[in-house]
Amino acid sequence: QLQLVESGGGLVRPGGSLRLSCAASGFTLNNYDIGWFRQVPGKEREGVSCISRNYGNTKYGDSVKGRFTISRDRAKNMMYLQMNSLKPEDTAVYYCAADLRGSSWSCFSSKYNSWGQGTQVTVSS
Repeated sequence: QLQLVESGGGLVRPGGSLRLSCAASGFTLNNYDIGWFRQVPGKEREGVSCISRNYGNTKYGDSVKGRFTISRDRAKNMMYLQMNSLKPEDTAVYYCAADLRGSSWSCFSSKYNSWGQGTQVTVSS
């Protein structure tokens, strides 16, 4: 069974840090384009950061550049999102995703067809 499971969300004060984790089962993350996305009620799902299956190229949304870092652990079959200098506007449900169809690399949510259940991140004082 193909599955992605996020963890690590929670409540953090502005300026704080969190690390999100995403565990994959049923497939090997390293063989696919993978990414992190976020969504707030009433808005479209936004690409936060993505990493390509080839060469490990990365993309970041403009609002998180310099603050967030995406990574993957091949041995553990996991991916991570290190989030530093968090702001209230980073509050959202965060999802990890994989493109199991092997389409051209991008960080658009429509490309990705395997999704985790999401984890809530709330940045508030």
